This record gives sequence, structure tokens and C-alpha cells, in this order.
Amino acid sequence: MVPPLPGLLRFAGATLTLLTLALAVTPVPYAAERPGATATPTQRGEYVFRLTGGCGCHTDYKNKGALLAGGRAIKTPFGTVFGTNITPDSETGLGQWSEGDFIRAMTLGVRKDGQDLFPVFPYPSFTRMSEADLKDLWAYLKTVPAIRRDNRAHELLPPFGIRLGLRPWKALNFTPGPFRADPAQSEQVNRGAYIMQALGHCAECHTERNLMGALKPAMSYAGSLDGPEGQLAPNITPDEETGSGKWSVKDIAYYLQTGSKPDGDEAEGLMSEMIEHGFSHVADADLAAIAAYEKTLKPIAHKVKKKKK
Repeated sequence: MVPPLPGLLRFAGATLTLLTLALAVTPVPYAAERPGATATPTQRGEYVFRLTGGCGCHTDYKNKGALLAGGRAIKTPFGTVFGTNITPDSETGLGQWSEGDFIRAMTLGVRKDGQDLFPVFPYPSFTRMSEADLKDLWAYLKTVPAIRRDNRAHELLPPFGIRLGLRPWKALNFTPGPFRADPAQSEQVNRGAYIMQALGHCAECHTERNLMGALKPAMSYAGSLDGPEGQLAPNITPDEETGSGKWSVKDIAYYLQTGSKPDGDEAEGLMSEMIEHGFSHVADADLAAIAAYEKTLKPIAHKVKKKKK
């Protein structure tokens, strides 16, 4: 027996209401695509930019600063470093830099004038980037709006502001060279390793440092209390109790895409910025690759707790 018309209308209305509510509470992930074979260097470079998390240290979001125009205060145990202007402005940015100058800074930690860069700029990770990705990233950076904004002098505790000390620091703690794939791992895992180790420079925040400010290899990705700007960076090794061991590959990829954790909590601080300006614009395949690699990390039992004020 066919229900009367009013009944059908009520049923259709209820179904539509339920569907609307479901869509309202279920986030729809942004599914980007990797640049295709016909993409320009600038298009590929923008994608590399997203994989770095959007280079947020060079944008003063808190004070509504212009994209990549510098000025952001980055607190470290050694004092405060201010993000530099990396827009194409010829006076205060990278307008007079060449592609070679840029690649040397990224892979060797040496700026245009030959001075060593402080390792708060993560060249120990960027050194692993491929030449192709570096060139594409440079092509993209040349297209962002040029902003005239003078760089602010760093406020480092003595003697950490003396650049002469960076040469011995590099000799002890810095090994330049591109990423090397692990032949024992799949192409997907190696892609994830490249993104995390080089482009995303994830270890720079998620790994404890020694007294010299160098990463502790034995604690890779096990979390840190002294992340940039004094923020806690959690343990992301697959340890069941203190890390991300209970997260599935889909959980990790979804978190990177939306900022939503399996328990319903949301990403905060620097990580929320990296997701908003970086990973939410990254292809599903690359997010899955990151998650797959994270699952291969050595589990380290290390509980990272917020410091008491």
C-alpha cells in the first residue's frame, strides 16, 4: 500500500533533515592532486611549499603580517630568533639572491653573504631535498608578492649569537647531503620518509635536542618540550602508550588533512598552522605516504608533558 502524500512528504522531509545534519557534522576532506607532468615549475614549487607546511616561521600570523615577509618571533632555549623576509623584495628580501644562493642556504646553511645561518633555520633537514624540488620551490617564491620589511636582529643569549661558533657546530652536528631511499622499504614509505625528513622537517620540532641544540638521534620523533615558540611537540613514534601507536594510517592522514584527532580534539599552535597552510592542500596519496612512514618509525616510550608554570 502506498502511503498518502502527506506521509511521503513528512518522510522525505525527515530524510533530508537527517542528511543535512550528517553533512553538517561530517567534515569533507580537501582532496588535492599532485602536480601533473604538464605542471609549470611555479605550480610544482607551490606544492613543495605546501609540503613544507607553508614555511610558517617566515610569516607573522599573530600580528597579521604579510605572507613570508618575516618578523615572527621564534622563542628557543638560546633566545629569540625572528623569521626573515623571504619575499622577492630587492632591498629587504631575497630579490637579489640567485637560485644558487637559495640552494646553498637550504642545503649548506650559508646565506648570500657567506655567513653561516643559525640552525633554528632547519637546513639540517632541508639539505635532504632534491635539486628539482629546490629549484621548483625557488621558482614559486619568486612569484609571491614582494614586501618591503626590514629583518629584525635576533635576540640570542651570549655567546649563542656569535656566528663564528657555527662552523664548529656544523662540524659536529651537520651532515649535508640529499635524501637516500631505503631499498628495503616500499615506494610509498620512501615517499613518506622524504616528506617527513626533508620537506616537512618534522624531526626539528618532534625530537629533543642536546645542550648544543642538535637533535638527539636516539630520540627521533619521540617528542620535545622545547619546540619552537616554547610549544610542546608530542611523541609521534608508534609507541602504543605514549605515541601514535593506536592511530591507524587513516587516522594520521585524516589528522594531517583536517586537524581532527581520533578522540575529537583539534590540532593547536604551530601544527594547526602547518595543516591550514600546508598539509590540507596536499594530495591524499602523499598524506597516506607520510602516515605509512610514521608507522615504520622505531617506537619510543617517552611521555611528553607540558611544563608547570
